[in-house]
This record gives sequence, structure tokens and C-alpha cells, in this order.
Amino acid sequence: MNRLDRPSDAPQPPEAGAVAPRIAVLIPCYNEELTIGTVVDDFRRALPEADIYVYDNNSSDRTSEIAREHGAIVRFEPRQGKGVTVRQMFRDIEADCYVLVDGDDTYPAEAARSLIEPILSGEADMAVGDRLTNGTYEHENTRAFHAFGNNLVRWLIHWIYGYSFHDVMTGYRAFSRLFVKTMPVLSVGFQIECEMSIQAVDKHWRILEIPIAYRDRPAGSFSKLSTVSDGIRVLVAIGSLFKDYRPLKFFTLAALLFAACGLVAGVPVILEYLATAYVSRVPSAILAAALMFCAALSLSTGAILDTVAKGERKRWELAVYEVQERARRREDGRAR
Repeated sequence: MNRLDRPSDAPQPPEAGAVAPRIAVLIPCYNEELTIGTVVDDFRRALPEADIYVYDNNSSDRTSEIAREHGAIVRFEPRQGKGVTVRQMFRDIEADCYVLVDGDDTYPAEAARSLIEPILSGEADMAVGDRLTNGTYEHENTRAFHAFGNNLVRWLIHWIYGYSFHDVMTGYRAFSRLFVKTMPVLSVGFQIECEMSIQAVDKHWRILEIPIAYRDRPAGSFSKLSTVSDGIRVLVAIGSLFKDYRPLKFFTLAALLFAACGLVAGVPVILEYLATAYVSRVPSAILAAALMFCAALSLSTGAILDTVAKGERKRWELAVYEVQERARRREDGRAR
């Protein structure tokens, strides 16, 4: 299990007479009528004290009707996309601990307790359901290139941020209230899992990865994830967050690329001038000068944006303290 240390305001297990922590199960759904009833029932058994929310994201089948029949709190999100739906869930729902899970019946509800325990005890701010460590994902998953894509994303996050996830794209996670209420969700679609992982690492939240079993979708249920198009969107999101959160590293790499190309174009010109005191390759000389100028400009841009990013991080930290203080006042009011 991996962790990043950070103070947490997660509620402690209630003592006698204390107010029990509120737990919310969040299930974003799009056309999951075959499985949503089973998912809701399983989580009602696994976490009887939890409120179960199903957000229907423009389903054309009976997803919302079936979820309501099985006891879920059903709401509708008209803007298409998993990231948009999760953002609205985070804004709308008040709880002390949140469990986010897909509605496709691929994740075991019985693992929910092991995910929320480190959140409620203050040990973690994000608990990640790791499908890969015990090998069940490799055995059950029938979709080509998904394992390759997961490994590629893991490698990129490790290379950029220096943190190694076992399973970065899992849709089964638990969060503290502080994490949810300070998480700026920017993704629209299936990039949301990758974004949450990067945000957790960048903001130094405490992370635990907990191995879980995984099962493939039942017959007749189809994944909404496109391996190619959504995979490209995930890579674009990683690049965008790399630029935003590690601008000095991002633009230094760009500067090195410009400088290398400038040397390739400029070295023959320099050698010719040293040998003949004459430059016949004027276009190459202009290109080399332009590339070296771009390298210097990129490096300067990275230094400036790095200062801006540090300022944004300070403002975010102050916002976290404000959320913590409001949470303490709310808990004091509940205790009275």
C-alpha cells in the first residue's frame, strides 16, 4: 500500500453517544439498466448506514427507474460525461466519507468497508481499489489494450511526479470530505480517474492502495469507454496537467528539444564558417537561430510559470484551511 503524508480532518470512529460519520456511495451511470439494481443492492448490504446516490447521465434505458426501485437516491445530470457527472456529485452531496464506484457491477461491494476504514480513521484521504495487484483484472478483462494503457499512464505519472500507482485508472475509490470539497475537477469524460490520481499526488494527499477483486461486465452489458479516443483524451489530460503543475520541468524539456534541433541545424553552418569564413546556408542559419531563441523563450516561460504555480499552490493551501475550519464548526454544531 502506497501513501503520501498530509494532515487530514477525517472524522474518527464515533464514541458512545457521538454522531456517526455520514457515508455516501456515488454511482455515476449511463445506460446501466442490466447491472444498476445489483450494484445498489450489494452496496446497501455492504454499507447499510450509507446513502446511495445514482446520477443518471442521459440514459436512454431504465437505469434511473431501476435504481430508484432498489432504494437509491436518483438525480439527473444532463451534461454528458463522467467527469462532469462526478464534478456535480462532489458539489451536491455532503458527507464525511465518499465511495465512488461504477454502475457496471465490475467492483465488489464487499470491499467498500476496507476502502472507507482508512478514510474514517484519518489514515488516508484517498483509498484506491487496486485491481491489478492480485491479478484478477488481467484474468477477467477481455478488452484489448486496456492493460497496456493503464501501464503507460502509470509510467507517465511516475516519470513526471515520482509516484508509483499500482492501478491508476480504477473507478473504485473512497475519499475524505476535505479531498472532495477541494478537488478541482477539470475533466469532462473518462479522464477523471487519471485526474484524481494526479491531483492527489500533486497536492500531497495521503493515498492508500487496497487490492480488490475485479470481474468483467456481465453478458449484455457494454463498456462506454473507447480504447483509442478516450485513451488519447487521457494522454492529452496528462500533458495538460503536466504543463499546469510542473511547468518548469515541462518547458525545460521543450527547451532541450528546441536546442537539440537548433544544434542539428546550426552545427554544419558553424563548421562551414570556421573553415571558410563564409556562410552559404543562410536558411539553415536562420532556422538554427530561431530554434535557439525558442529554447531560451521556453526556458524563461517555464521559470515564470513555475513561480505562478507555486503561488497557486499557496492559495490552494489557504483554501484547504478554510474548508477545514468550516468542517470543524459544522461538526461542533452537530455535536451540540
